[in-house]
Amino acid sequence: MDIETILSPHLEKCPQISQLSDDKRQQLAAIIGFVDETVGVDHLVKCLADGTSMGGDGVIRCYVGFEPSGKAHIGWKVLALQLRRMLDAGTNVMIFLADWHAWINDKFNGNMEHIQTTARYMEDTFRVLLNNPEEGDGAGQLRFVWASTIMDSGEYWARVLRCSKGATLAMVRKTFTIMGRDESSSDHDLSKFYYPAMQAADIFEMNIDIAIGGMDQRKAHMFMRDMASKWKWQKPTCLHTPIISSLKATGVRMESFDHKMSKSDPSGAVLVHDTQKQLQKKFRKAYLDPEDDHSPVYELAQYVVLPEFGEIIVTPNPQYGEESTWTDLESFRAAIKDGTLHPFDAKMGVANGIARGLQPVADHFEANPQLLETVTKITN
Repeated sequence: MDIETILSPHLEKCPQISQLSDDKRQQLAAIIGFVDETVGVDHLVKCLADGTSMGGDGVIRCYVGFEPSGKAHIGWKVLALQLRRMLDAGTNVMIFLADWHAWINDKFNGNMEHIQTTARYMEDTFRVLLNNPEEGDGAGQLRFVWASTIMDSGEYWARVLRCSKGATLAMVRKTFTIMGRDESSSDHDLSKFYYPAMQAADIFEMNIDIAIGGMDQRKAHMFMRDMASKWKWQKPTCLHTPIISSLKATGVRMESFDHKMSKSDPSGAVLVHDTQKQLQKKFRKAYLDPEDDHSPVYELAQYVVLPEFGEIIVTPNPQYGEESTWTDLESFRAAIKDGTLHPFDAKMGVANGIARGLQPVADHFEANPQLLETVTKITN
């Protein structure tokens, strides 16, 4: 996608984009060009135009938060590809390991030792997924921050209270999907009502310029921006990446995220530690109807294989055809629809592309198995 195609939809709300230098426009396009939604692009554009940032040093800081809750799934890969683009564009990328948030959300039945062990595993996994970038607080560097390290600050808890003061119970209940819960699930547990305020306070406390998350985190980000309006705080830009559907999902993607790939259904989920043979077995049963433009196979091609490698290589049994290479989703989908590609061969091509991208993770944990073995033990 060219720069003008990426930036033109934002010009009406943010005309300052047209005043950016070519280099800054290219940087902006690299940051926002592959996400499902950009909210509040004006803050990011101002940072690029003026050389400013929330931290006051001109380093644009990007944040994505995770609850340490188990083994990595393909959604981490989707986010990692976006974070890699952010690093290449010169932002500082922070992966926030929300250990106390996981405790509030009853992960590992509130066993903090298991939560923090999983956080260390997440650090290892993301280092590999991001190709082991330089770590630090500067431009183009990666850093990890744990929630438990910022909670000694009185100002942090003052922010939590301010964010709570600005919210109603009904407003907070609407954000419970960020915890994977429905609105009526937590009336017995007051701590869960502080979760959205904590997530908002995290972002303000750490001088974040760009908050990134899957589309399932949109409500949390909008809550955070509402609190910024109430308290006259600067609003960071929010980027939302796509949610990958379960391999079994059929038809058009649903706003409720009922289609969402979940580790609780292993046969419908792609895990980062799946071998090539495991992926091929799962993809055999993946939904792919040549007459339907919607398929989890197409999603994985669009958001994982093509962004990483620029191609999908399909290698059928020689008696049924020759190897072919596809460099865009439209022609790949059209070939399946008109019969040029058999759906089975197409599914195996995507499965093999994913396996190719996950091989560095397998290599790392084969050489350094301790954390993965521990997480496997505590999640079984």
